[in-house]
Amino acid sequence: MTDNKETTVTESFHPIAGGAGLGQADAGDYDHRWLLVDGDNAWLNGGQAPRLGELDLSLRFGYLVIRAPGMLRLDIPLDVIEDDESVERVAQVGGQAVRVVDEGDLAAAWFAEWLGQPCRLMKVHPEAAPVAWPA
Repeated sequence: MTDNKETTVTESFHPIAGGAGLGQADAGDYDHRWLLVDGDNAWLNGGQAPRLGELDLSLRFGYLVIRAPGMLRLDIPLDVIEDDESVERVAQVGGQAVRVVDEGDLAAAWFAEWLGQPCRLMKVHPEAAPVAWPA
């Protein structure tokens, strides 16, 4: 007798580059949408900030919901019209200049507390050129 069970492979998406994966089917549009940067606006990858892999991420009601042990939940809006030039920055990702949007002081404080180092959460600008993420 042959067992014909189908194997389902769930693709993992990483809304925060270098961070924990997310298996939700609707997460593909948000893969590598956010990144953390240091004081020089250089990308902090999972090797530089290993606690990124410990985050519990989900997409709910138009928000990226971020949870971590001992921290209050952080909700980041998924889709916002980016028309405030005062929050636009340029981040460095593997030697590439990437147009980004600063997600604000609350997100920066949350991640600095969690990671134990100064950093800021940035979103890749919707009009930015495609990012060549280092492996």
